Amino acid sequence: MPILTFKPKIITRQLVSSLKDRTRDIIIQRYGLAENADKKTLEAIGDQYGITRERIRQITNFAFNLMKESQAFESAKDVFSELKDNIERKGKILSEKDILVHLAGNDPLAQNHIYFLLVLSDEFTKLKEDEEFHHRWTTHMDHADKVHQALKALHSGISENDLIPEKDIISSLKKHIEKIVEEKIDEEMAKVWLNLSKVVGQNAMGEWGRASSPSVKPRGVRDLAFLVLRKEGSPMHFVEVAKKISSYFGRPANSATVHNELIKDGRFVLVGRGLYALAEWGYKYGTVRDIIKYIIKSEGPSSKDDIIKKVLKERYVKENTILVNLQNRDYFKRSKEGKYLIG
Repeated sequence: MPILTFKPKIITRQLVSSLKDRTRDIIIQRYGLAENADKKTLEAIGDQYGITRERIRQITNFAFNLMKESQAFESAKDVFSELKDNIERKGKILSEKDILVHLAGNDPLAQNHIYFLLVLSDEFTKLKEDEEFHHRWTTHMDHADKVHQALKALHSGISENDLIPEKDIISSLKKHIEKIVEEKIDEEMAKVWLNLSKVVGQNAMGEWGRASSPSVKPRGVRDLAFLVLRKEGSPMHFVEVAKKISSYFGRPANSATVHNELIKDGRFVLVGRGLYALAEWGYKYGTVRDIIKYIIKSEGPSSKDDIIKKVLKERYVKENTILVNLQNRDYFKRSKEGKYLIG
């Protein structure tokens, strides 16, 4: 069901009808108002008419002034009010992408017509993208400044390795903005404001983090495998990791390739036959023999049962594998008390 009670194409047609043919054509081409929805640059239009891009800019500005003085513009007051009401209900400041999709769906031509109306009316202010935020539109600059302030506070509290469930990052942003505006904020509104940010982003699993992080924008199989294991929360066989990569990210993953990447990356620890865990979970690198050595160095001479118990926390192996290693006299010896030492 359409959100708007008017048809943007009809309104824009009425607004440009007051312009002379060449000026109208320049506006139509510049803003992609023709049926092909093709937007042209100032330079391309200038080349077509044999004039400079600066002259095209001047003609465009002149055309906007003419349209604002026209009867069609006066008659469109309710149209601009309706656009403003829609934006304010969504949060008073929205990313350009969100506002166009919200008001025009995924139709590029309808989006171009909405964009033209936003540019034409003084009710709306466009804020160009910068290092922290995407292109965005607002109906209240004071409110926009407060949302920016809250988002900057949110950005400062997120490290490169953080991955945050959506409900938690929305809750965090809500707290920041509520502290600034001193009023309760709707969760849906906070979610819309997250889309203003270029600093944070969402990965394919719905988790949020810094947009520059490989956990949000994976750069290869290794990063995808890392996200899968982090999501699953326990050691996995490399074949299962490959299957989960395909399932979560919709791209084929060869199990042999996944295995090779897991071997080469220090974020993963081999904990069993083909089984991998994340190093950040506390698993130690090395063979079963290395783990036994680490236990004895850390704990001192240890009984067979203690060593088995502790190795099994680090490795998915059979007890007999541990015993075979303990019996290797080149590496371990047994005291009179029955405890094992490094040989």
